[in-house]
Amino acid sequence: MNYYIKKHWKKIALTSTFGLLGEGTYVILQLILMQTFNAAINLDFRGFLLWTAAEVVGYMIYLTLAAVEGIMEARTVRAMNNQVRHDLYLSLLDKTHTAYHSQDTGEYISWLTTNVKQIEHLAWAPFFSCVQKIGLIVWCILALISLHWLMLAAGLISAAVMLIVPKLFQKRMERLGDACASAEAEGVSRLKDLLSGFDVLRTFGLADHFLDQGDAVSDQIEKPNCRRSSTQSSLSCFTGFFSVSLQIFQEVVTVALAFQGKIILGAMASASNLTAGIVNGLCTIANHRMSLSSAKPYFKNITVHAGEARDKDSEDTAPISDAITIENLDFQYSGRTILQSLSLQFKKGGKYALIGPSGCGKSTLLKLLLGWLPDYSGVIRFDDKDAKDFTPEQLQQQMSYIEQNVFLFNSTIRDNITLGGTFDDEQMEKALRDSALAGDLASMPDGLDTIVGEEGSSLSGGQKQRVAIARALIHDRSILLVDEGTSALDQKNADIVEKSLLANPELTLILVSHHLTLERKEQFTQVYDLQLAAPHPQSA
Repeated sequence: MNYYIKKHWKKIALTSTFGLLGEGTYVILQLILMQTFNAAINLDFRGFLLWTAAEVVGYMIYLTLAAVEGIMEARTVRAMNNQVRHDLYLSLLDKTHTAYHSQDTGEYISWLTTNVKQIEHLAWAPFFSCVQKIGLIVWCILALISLHWLMLAAGLISAAVMLIVPKLFQKRMERLGDACASAEAEGVSRLKDLLSGFDVLRTFGLADHFLDQGDAVSDQIEKPNCRRSSTQSSLSCFTGFFSVSLQIFQEVVTVALAFQGKIILGAMASASNLTAGIVNGLCTIANHRMSLSSAKPYFKNITVHAGEARDKDSEDTAPISDAITIENLDFQYSGRTILQSLSLQFKKGGKYALIGPSGCGKSTLLKLLLGWLPDYSGVIRFDDKDAKDFTPEQLQQQMSYIEQNVFLFNSTIRDNITLGGTFDDEQMEKALRDSALAGDLASMPDGLDTIVGEEGSSLSGGQKQRVAIARALIHDRSILLVDEGTSALDQKNADIVEKSLLANPELTLILVSHHLTLERKEQFTQVYDLQLAAPHPQSA
């Protein structure tokens, strides 16, 4: 939390300035009210009118300052929330491929939505309120000491009590906040799973099961929130008892001083408000301190800040000049051996196929080359440099990857191909032609600007694969990894795509396939059967 306060200190300082000026205006209004009341007691009609006019002007200034402060606070909170999300994105990018996929997407969505709103509710709003209340307390103390030192003494006693009380409950509120964050993340994950299985449950007529599970998830999310809110309400009541007691004490001091003639009689009209400003301000700060404590768990998922993030792309890697070499590669997943003593080589510009039954490690090998799975033994070398000396980001500077289950963003075909990059018409036309996508665009309502729908729902499986191939080709990587990337294409389009890929002399192609005909095998430089961990006998 301190990081964000420091990063946005200018906005916070400006917002706080308006807030403090507003609180100062409020205290001055209480002093004006004293004079108005005193003029009335002394039957000074002219003085009463003047002080009343001053009140009207004062309230106009106070309300204007409050409005400006509210606008500035909203803008500052927006900037801080955006910074939190930015740092969460950086934290996700800092995860390894395995670590990222070890948690459900629904949990990450919860971090970026529910958690950020909880931070706003439990951290930012209380923080700004605390700043205002601190200002109010200072202004009230100055006003009280201007009346009599005994009134200040009573205020300081109140301050001491109200600062001690919340410390008794700080740890408890932190534990409750942690429980809420965990329950919400788990609940969102369960909710996503339930909604994903909606059609399955409805198909089997299990509507009651859907409702029961939905209600259980809902209560799982709400129960810890209820416990935290109930506890905070009880603690607020407890601190409120001290607040009222101290306020009564201050009123007794004020009346006694007025009866002794040590302060004006009009002070009785507003001195209690000034005292309340101190005591209630401290009570509010006490409650906010508990809220701030319960907000801490929502920051724990932020592991990287913008100013601290390492620049993974700072050092470009040169394209391979000779070959990718694999020697004695072993890889296990969950105690199961996937690859063992594997030695292969992929020469620059060569065309290679990986074949073998499901589970023999074809897709795993591609992910190892991408640097996504670093926990292997043996050696993978790019030319003469160990792959472990590169970051995954550096490896991917020269590789494109077309996975079996193509993902498309809910945007246009153009956006899914370019991914925000800038390419000229010639580059786009070549990518469309070589991916066999050009023919599909002619029948689409908006051509390249056709919206593909969520996860490409408006396209067929073959069309999605052609978009993915065009995306890989236009980004012009020297190495292309294809994991069953043409499996959804009809034979004609598959032949067009593979012919284009195989004809490119600058492209190093590594393609995974379950089935290759003898004719197709002969088109590759080498066909590796991973079940045998040796070159296929019919390879070229």
